[in-house]
Amino acid sequence: MNNDVFKGRDLLSLADFTPAEFLHVIEVASAQKRIWATGKRSTPLVGKAVAIVLQKPSMRTRMSFEVACVRLGAHPLIMTGPDGAFSRGESVRDTAKVMERYVDAIVVRTYAQSLIEEFAEACSVPVINALTDEHHPCQGLADFQTIQERMGRLAGVRFAYVGDGNNMAHTYLLAGALSGMDVRIATPSGFEPDASIVAQARAIAEGTGGRISVGIDPVAAVGGADVIATDTWASMGQESEHASRLASFQPFQINEGLLAHASPDVLFMHCLPAHRGEEVTDQVMDHACSIVYDEAENRMHAQKALLSLVLG
Repeated sequence: MNNDVFKGRDLLSLADFTPAEFLHVIEVASAQKRIWATGKRSTPLVGKAVAIVLQKPSMRTRMSFEVACVRLGAHPLIMTGPDGAFSRGESVRDTAKVMERYVDAIVVRTYAQSLIEEFAEACSVPVINALTDEHHPCQGLADFQTIQERMGRLAGVRFAYVGDGNNMAHTYLLAGALSGMDVRIATPSGFEPDASIVAQARAIAEGTGGRISVGIDPVAAVGGADVIATDTWASMGQESEHASRLASFQPFQINEGLLAHASPDVLFMHCLPAHRGEEVTDQVMDHACSIVYDEAENRMHAQKALLSLVLG
């Protein structure tokens, strides 16, 4: 695929990619990772600047994007807290129109998907979603790069997500559909993923041979699964709901009993941070099947590839 098709583009959701584009970003990330490991260094983005706006704090997002920028030769500008892009109440449009005069790309980690969409609409430089309440596309790229590395394939993989029907559930639905996976989502009743995103994933899967199922039975979801993933039971901004969710989510804990229903060679994933003893036990987090640190590392590689493509 010609890399020029990515130049200048936004990434607000994985649905912004065609299946071929999604797989190409993963291929570029893996290739760059292998080349870097040989000691060869390339800095194609020297002279460029990337703003990293963090309305939601994150150790992994900040470190992975900042290191990715530095390795590419770009200058990262971290904007968070009282020095953040929206700290003085300026409109989204005014903020976007000013920032585009200073930098070559803008990474935004925020709450509402509508904010990042408004930002991208007003902005002439690429805007990358580093997490919203609805989508986490960069995590999806990293996670599927990790699966490809471990299994040598994506198409046909049986992928189970058990937990809250949140931005990670949405991301896995779209990523699995784009790559032709058999995706099973299991959530407590009342915590299902957004129906419109489920429908979007099913429409994509029709063209890739993927399968999408959504239910409330964790055992059925993980039966024979090659990969099991989960996330926190209450996302950032939902802390007040944490205690009230515990009883509903307890049967959805990833533990050795649930793991026994999966493939003998199952892989376990978590986007982190994990609440050990809640959505996942220590025994699973520290099990040989756990690849949580590999996927955390690949955040940097996937985002490096993405930045090199949209700014190439």
